[in-house]
Amino acid sequence: MARRHVDRKPGERFHRSGDRGPGGYRGPKGDGPGSRGSEGRGPQGRGPHDRPLRGSKRRQQGLIVTPAGAPEAGAKDGKVRLNHFLAMSGVCSRRAADELIVTGRVEVNGKLCTELGTRIDPQQDDVRFDGSRVQPERLTYVLFNKPKNVVCTNARHEQKKRVIDFLPMVKGRLYTVGRLDLDSEGLILLTNDGSFALEMTHPRYGVPKLYAVLVRGRVEQRDVDKARGGVWLAEGPTSGMNVKVERTGKDRTYMKVTLREGKNREIRRVFAKLGYPVIELKRIRIGELNLHGLSPGEHRFLQKHEVEALRATARSAGSEQQMSEE
Repeated sequence: MARRHVDRKPGERFHRSGDRGPGGYRGPKGDGPGSRGSEGRGPQGRGPHDRPLRGSKRRQQGLIVTPAGAPEAGAKDGKVRLNHFLAMSGVCSRRAADELIVTGRVEVNGKLCTELGTRIDPQQDDVRFDGSRVQPERLTYVLFNKPKNVVCTNARHEQKKRVIDFLPMVKGRLYTVGRLDLDSEGLILLTNDGSFALEMTHPRYGVPKLYAVLVRGRVEQRDVDKARGGVWLAEGPTSGMNVKVERTGKDRTYMKVTLREGKNREIRRVFAKLGYPVIELKRIRIGELNLHGLSPGEHRFLQKHEVEALRATARSAGSEQQMSEE
């Protein structure tokens, strides 16, 4: 018969990391091999009764969240992996490119290349797939006004209408920068430029995105303050949002919400947790870009100065955050 808790001496706990004794009993802490006895205690020799309450220090300090560093967009020498180059040129995906390389279908500067991880210079090296030269895709940037009930995925077997289905005239690979969920509408960017997409979406850069939001209920000021200060969600606390109440109806509130670092469906989840379900949500601005002149389902290509302005905003925000962390 296994020993009961009354067998423990006052202040002792069951040992969690040693060998089990008869009946599956683990000896008290400090009795088993490999456990910390008096020799494993700190310099003050504190015993079990001297330990602070579990988690009390964490509760006093609060949760400290440190944003992850931004992944490197590319090597300083300008070279990229061969599989990445093939994918960016619209030949296939990176995984499929690896298969093409190891099966001997890719040449670099006239020589067969079968080594994975090979890095090439897109501007200088001659890359050929099945004898045909591979040309890098022209970088494309599209501003699209997403309607409701349209999904931001490139999955071929998706049953619902996709954003890219509205752009059959655009040649080559194109994907959305971030996402708007099925019930949301408004401004979304599409591109084939991976470094640009990183700068627009990574939390380190914090490009501001403005949303017009309609919620059910009259939002109280205390709840506006909570949304601004950050709300706990399943994956942790939000970084806070800029909320401006535009007008309030009998049972509805119209707001403008700005996010710089957004979690999945953050606005909907935050206000739902505060007791105000979102009725309508529309993204109306990214940086200085807006939807002027675009009806739902329409698009236009970004001009060079617009792309440069967005990247300047992202890099400025990233530099400010880095300085504040230092």
